[in-house]
Amino acid sequence: MKKNLTVFAFILLAGLMFSSCGSSSSKEKQTTTEEVAKAEYTCPMHAEVVSEKPGDCPKCGMPLVAKK
Repeated sequence: MKKNLTVFAFILLAGLMFSSCGSSSSKEKQTTTEEVAKAEYTCPMHAEVVSEKPGDCPKCGMPLVAKK
């Protein structure tokens, strides 16, 4: 009887461990996708120039860099 209870407890804990690992990775993927969608690019010399996509600054022609 104790052996069956020990095996059941082990299987239950293993199941919980695997299910928790799967859910955290999906949350990381959602966060990464949201961060990419919100990416902004700015000119290193002209902070007022902000764009949603990479390119060149319209004032000086320097490449825009990702805003951190």
